[in-house]
Amino acid sequence: MISETVFKSFDSTTDLEVQLAERIADQLQQAVDSRGRASLVVSGGSTPLKLFQLLSQKAIDWSDVYITLADERWVELYDRDSNEALVRANLLQGLAANAKFCGLKNMYATPEEGAPMVSGSLAHFPRPFDVVILGMGNDGHTCSWFPCADVNQLQRALDTQELCCAVTPTTAPHARITLSRSAILHSRQIYLHLVGDSKLSVYRQALSGDDIHAMPIRAVLAQHKTPVDVYWSA
Repeated sequence: MISETVFKSFDSTTDLEVQLAERIADQLQQAVDSRGRASLVVSGGSTPLKLFQLLSQKAIDWSDVYITLADERWVELYDRDSNEALVRANLLQGLAANAKFCGLKNMYATPEEGAPMVSGSLAHFPRPFDVVILGMGNDGHTCSWFPCADVNQLQRALDTQELCCAVTPTTAPHARITLSRSAILHSRQIYLHLVGDSKLSVYRQALSGDDIHAMPIRAVLAQHKTPVDVYWSA
C-alpha cells in the first residue's frame, strides 16, 4: 500500500490542537486495546505545548503508553533548552503522569558517547512507533536533521539503521541527539504539526524539490512507507 501525505488546514490553532489531540488519543488507546502497549514520539519547541496539555487530559490507559522524544539538545534537565523539561511540564501531567517516559539525554558528556545507551533504553519500546509528532524549522529541518550540519553527520542520520545518532548543527545551539530516519519511518502514523504562514511557505517549498540535504523534512514527505498527515493553522 502506498501512503500519500494528507494536508489538513484549520481555522485556528485551537481547532487544530483539539482535533489532533483527540485523534492521537484514539490511536494510542486503540494500540493498547489491540496490542497491550502503545508508543508515542513527540517533538520539542513551543508549537506543541498546548497539544501536550490537551493530550494529558485524555482518559486513556496511559500506564501502557511509552513516550520518548524525536530529538534532544545535549543539555541538563534544568536547562531552558531541554525538550524533556517541556514534555515533563506539559505532557506528563494529570492523567498522562502515569505514562512511561524515556528521555534521550543521559550522563555521558557528549551525544556521541551517549547514543549507544539511548538506543539500548529505547529497545524495549513498542515498535513500530504508533504515533510520531514532528515539527519543522524554517530551514526545512525536522528532528535534528539540520541542513547546516556536517554532511557526514546528516547522512548518517538519514542512512543508519541505528535508532539514534549525534548531530551538531552550525546555525542552532547545542550538540544534539536525534532519532534516525529509519527509526522515525518505522511507525504507524506521522503527524507534521505546523503553525503560521511562514511554515506553510517552507512546507510548499519542500514539496517543490527533492534535495533531502537542502531540506531534510523531504526525507519524511517524499517517502511512501509511512502515512504522514500535515496539520496546519495560520
